[in-house]
Amino acid sequence: MKFFRHLFALGFLTLSVEAADKPNVVLFLVDDMGWMDSSAYGSEYYETPNMERFAKESMRFTNAYAVPLCSPTRATILSGQYSSRHGVTSASGHQPAAPEGAPRFAESAPPNRQFIYPESKNYLDPDIVTIAESLKEAGYRTAHLGKWHLGTAPEHRPTAHGFETTWFCVPDPGPPSYFSPYGVIEEGRPTGQLKIGNITDGPEGEYITDRLTDEALKFIETHRDEPFFLNLWQYGVHGPWGHKEEYTTAFVDKTDPRGEQRNPIMASMLKSVDEGLGRILDRLDELGLAENTLFIFYSDNGGNTHSNTAGSRQMTNIKPGHPKYAFVEDWKKWAGGEPPTNNAPLREGKARIYEGGQRVPLMVRWPGKIQAGSTSDTVVTAVDVFPTILDALNVAPAEGQILDGLSMLPVLQNTGELEREAIFTWFPHLIPAVSVRAGDFKLIRRWEPHSEYPDLLELYNLSEDIGETKNLAVTMPEKVAELEALIDGFIAKTGALVPKPNPAYRASPAPTAGNRDPAFGLLPRKCEISVEEGFLRVKNKGKVPFLGTAQVRLTGPLKLKLRMRSDAGGPAKVQWKTSGQADFPEQGQVVDYTLSGGGEWQDIELNLPVEGKTATVRLYLPETDLGIQLIEFSGEERSPQRWTF
Repeated sequence: MKFFRHLFALGFLTLSVEAADKPNVVLFLVDDMGWMDSSAYGSEYYETPNMERFAKESMRFTNAYAVPLCSPTRATILSGQYSSRHGVTSASGHQPAAPEGAPRFAESAPPNRQFIYPESKNYLDPDIVTIAESLKEAGYRTAHLGKWHLGTAPEHRPTAHGFETTWFCVPDPGPPSYFSPYGVIEEGRPTGQLKIGNITDGPEGEYITDRLTDEALKFIETHRDEPFFLNLWQYGVHGPWGHKEEYTTAFVDKTDPRGEQRNPIMASMLKSVDEGLGRILDRLDELGLAENTLFIFYSDNGGNTHSNTAGSRQMTNIKPGHPKYAFVEDWKKWAGGEPPTNNAPLREGKARIYEGGQRVPLMVRWPGKIQAGSTSDTVVTAVDVFPTILDALNVAPAEGQILDGLSMLPVLQNTGELEREAIFTWFPHLIPAVSVRAGDFKLIRRWEPHSEYPDLLELYNLSEDIGETKNLAVTMPEKVAELEALIDGFIAKTGALVPKPNPAYRASPAPTAGNRDPAFGLLPRKCEISVEEGFLRVKNKGKVPFLGTAQVRLTGPLKLKLRMRSDAGGPAKVQWKTSGQADFPEQGQVVDYTLSGGGEWQDIELNLPVEGKTATVRLYLPETDLGIQLIEFSGEERSPQRWTF
């Protein structure tokens, strides 16, 4: 089927201009680079002079989106289709493909899950005509260099999707190593933990970001007299976070005036990516190719604020001898407990459907065609890349090809606007949700509540609340209904696999006032809880007991009222993390209190200097048995969160 569509597309090529006049295309994709991860977008910590230089020569988009994980965005760029249509919905491109005809739904799910969610495809369907195939048939030389993450089998690799020149390896959530020797071997040999591909070792200690740039320059020079499409997908700044220590050292004592970004490892890696960008821009200038090259700078998802850093819970038990021990010790040395980056003022980051997870940098340069140094607030997303390139190059799509996006060329050339009502993000994994952005408003719809995200519908006015702190769903029901209708239409149009009811589901008490467990949302750790008549009985089970909750979604500062009693009493504390924080900080965001002994009910009032909106709160308790009659958190913006028993 794909073959005949290609033949049809060839019929349009007689309209093409001579090869020497065909514009080249460079797609420079950074991995895990957040919206605020460059000086071009406002960072005062990261140093990215070449990105700044590029912004002055480009149109910079302030409302550009991607899917919150890498594989879906990459499949969308190559196909021009929403992930709900092409089926790559999670970052699973490093896993083996399911057998042909395998069901996309598991037979069951744990009894605490209300729905069974569809499985992601682990590869880009070979029947989909990619942008590389379209350009190859239009006379372009095509190259994919760097991360792939769209399938491991030979029929799913770049060479099967229209790329003539490749430099890549599989499986590949991250690079085999950031430093040579990379540990990639030839096909057909036992792999162990090694990776298969055509990446070759360089001199010992060679940095893969630099080598990838070398390979890109080699391709450009080889095809300088032919139209080319360079698909350069950087490994940086994804884990395992290899970095040049000589660069990292310069950021250790640097302070962000905004007080948000402080990870010297990420700063070092971004500096290396920035240098690679600069080298490519310089070579295009030297070869006289810059004016005839459409150059797109983009990221595959928002900045990583949660991954397995040394300060996260997943990594605290790593011991000598563990494969990740050296990495954890290196992270501790340079970054302490810091997450990879901070996306403030955006909420959260990679793998979340909030703005920090899907709003990304996008800059497009085409000298003489796009106004240098311009900015656009037009809402665009990954489905728009494919039709934009086709439109700019005057290449027709293959017969019957479905493209969900629109060409950005009218916006890029200031000749018009994009004629559509909304864009969508389909993300049925991790914390499953779908979102729609229409004008200034964004609606998030979940299928079931999550302990940290109890609301099934969240509505935000992003022009007034870019940090998504005020859920307007209750106060704007008409807008919610309008945007829900758009989501329903999107699901129908793209054939999205909607989650199915879980036959094994066993409902817990509904989290609604008057009909729920009084302790709903209080998760005991190192203690046991039971509701007695008029109070919550807490039985101590070890050191540092606490009650954790994600129900306190209030913007600080807050007041906390407690009514408690204990025979023994003792010291305790309250600790919190706010939206956008991956973990509890090692210092700060703690208020101490003391419960007296004697067995009498005591009222305790605390002022919590919370900055931002709370995401998770831990109420640490004295290491003794006790009773609780009241827990009440209150702020200024909405009703208190209260537990009474």
